[in-house]
Amino acid sequence: MTDNDDLFGGAAAKRATPASARNAAVKVSRAAPQQGTPGEAGYDASAIEVLEGLEPVRRRPGMYIGGTDEKALHHLFAEVIDNSMDEAVAGHAAFIEVELEEGGWLSVTDNGRGIPVDPHPKFPKKSALEVIMTTLHAGGKFDSKVYETSGGLHGVGVSVVNALSEILEVEVARGQTLYRQVFARGLPQGKLETVGRVLNRRGTRVRFKPDHQIFGKDARFQPRRLFKMARSKAYLFGGVEIRWKCAPSLIEGIENVPAEATFKFPNGLKDYLLHDIEGKELVTDQIFSGKITKPGSHGSLEWAVAWMTNEDGFSTSYCNTVPTPEGGTHENGLRIALLRALREHAERVGQSKRMAAVTTDDVMATCASMLSVFIREPEFQGQTKDKLATVEAGRIVENAIRDTFDHWLAAAPQQANKLLDWVIDRAEERLRRRQEKEVARKTATRKLRLPGKLADCSNAGAKGSELFIVEGDSAGGSAKQARDRATQAVLPLRGKILNVASAGREKLHQNQQLSDLVQALGCGTGSHYKSSDLRYEKVIIMTDADVDGAHIASLLITFFYRQMPKLIDDGHLYLAVPPLYRLTQGSKSAYARDDADREKLLKTVFKGNGKVEIGRFKGLGEMLPAQLKETTMDPKKRLLLKVVVEADDKPEASDTVERLMGNKPEARFAFIQERAAFADEADLDI
Repeated sequence: MTDNDDLFGGAAAKRATPASARNAAVKVSRAAPQQGTPGEAGYDASAIEVLEGLEPVRRRPGMYIGGTDEKALHHLFAEVIDNSMDEAVAGHAAFIEVELEEGGWLSVTDNGRGIPVDPHPKFPKKSALEVIMTTLHAGGKFDSKVYETSGGLHGVGVSVVNALSEILEVEVARGQTLYRQVFARGLPQGKLETVGRVLNRRGTRVRFKPDHQIFGKDARFQPRRLFKMARSKAYLFGGVEIRWKCAPSLIEGIENVPAEATFKFPNGLKDYLLHDIEGKELVTDQIFSGKITKPGSHGSLEWAVAWMTNEDGFSTSYCNTVPTPEGGTHENGLRIALLRALREHAERVGQSKRMAAVTTDDVMATCASMLSVFIREPEFQGQTKDKLATVEAGRIVENAIRDTFDHWLAAAPQQANKLLDWVIDRAEERLRRRQEKEVARKTATRKLRLPGKLADCSNAGAKGSELFIVEGDSAGGSAKQARDRATQAVLPLRGKILNVASAGREKLHQNQQLSDLVQALGCGTGSHYKSSDLRYEKVIIMTDADVDGAHIASLLITFFYRQMPKLIDDGHLYLAVPPLYRLTQGSKSAYARDDADREKLLKTVFKGNGKVEIGRFKGLGEMLPAQLKETTMDPKKRLLLKVVVEADDKPEASDTVERLMGNKPEARFAFIQERAAFADEADLDI
């Protein structure tokens, strides 16, 4: 059957059409074969097929549950348990039982009010239960007097499950009487049956087996998936207890899925989030969580938010306990609330300029968030309710969370500042990536030029190549003459470079010296760093052997540590060790790295052989090219120090860099005070 046949009747409609009508259609077609569109004469009222009851669901299940795959199969469970959750949220049910049986049977039981079983006013020959189970758009959730908030509003959920089940059984305990009715592929297999009297039972039990004609002969409920779905419902409503039971044969070889379990989480979403981020390192010590319940108002909500340091963020949201994997207006409200509260905090602490470029994407980049809202008559995009479309939900969430988050930030200023710095770093990283993409687009048709001051080596590959980063043009001139042109490149930098630990990303982008350095290395920075693109095997920082030289070296190491940590991890970064002194005695000469090395040479090499002339180099630029080559650049004679950060030392290294090189002078002052006892007054120039 083609799509057109299915939509407009086609062959099926012709089989249902009386013979006289078919003959009339044939006569018209023969009498006027050339009139109108081909086949038009055979298209009349008899060709229009009317699908009744639940037949539309079986013909087009994708319109109601999104398809016939595994996700759609488990959506049946979601529809049934959502009805029980609505009873719990409304305060009528205290527990829900979920049981997966052998043979593919799944049952959901609650101790709520029970589906009404009295005759329906509009269909007096049918019970309300039968109407609900066999009629689309029939239910108790259109009127907010019955359910203030609910997960289902279309009135199609449980009837769709019935239509797509091979067998479905409903038991209702109501008024101390047990009722039962059985359906097969949506059709009742008899009238509502009164089973008998029950004293200690109330509520509804729906037991069903999915139809393999719809989902395929190999379709099976997955215990792990059902287990997680059931547990998530308990997190969403702290007052409900969900009891899980599964046939042992169905969970053999499946880890972390027990045969029986009970879920009840008084802390709700906070417990949920803590479970999901267990073992993850967080930016702040505390999770931002809360709950606002306003009985009788338009909505209430609950949330839990945390920022992780080494993980991508994720957002999990619900509306009236129904998952909304594609988000919607409520998630937008959360994102806007967090951003605006952070901006207000930034203004309080004088960081508004740095915060100006931050967007909601920067705030949520490493944010793990859980959000649950309860609102009346929510609007979703599609029957599967994957995305919330209610505009007012965004306003409710934004207003509630913005003020609460602002108070949370004000109550813990240290944690707030830490989070603020983290979010700003994410924004600067985003801007850097965008700039790199723009550069990549610009260079797609033309090769990017190397920095003008770079004296590159002739070696075509990275192996065996070295880049010397030197201080100033004078030192650069000597180094260029002293180098081995085949393997050694020289890049002079003018004075002290920018301190990237305390400067914003915008200043970093505008700094020509760092731009030249990144361009010369060719490997990118941050998350775009590519080891395979590094143009040199060794990157050697070569500065003067004095305090200023040490400061410049520390600034460069900070740059690599922050922007290219992989370069250090892979063992590519080195420090050259140029001499500070040249000692001469007759025809004998030697070089000393520092004062201690000078005294050692005087006591050993030059001991007792006459006067020793000691010359102090003011900088690399004062050294002759031959001297620079002999002492610092010749691989056979030089001394190099490899910059290494051991894995166990990374947290301490990160803290030290932040304290000494960050934008908080009080941290440096505290560092100096802590180590004041190590200062030797004899060495101080006072």
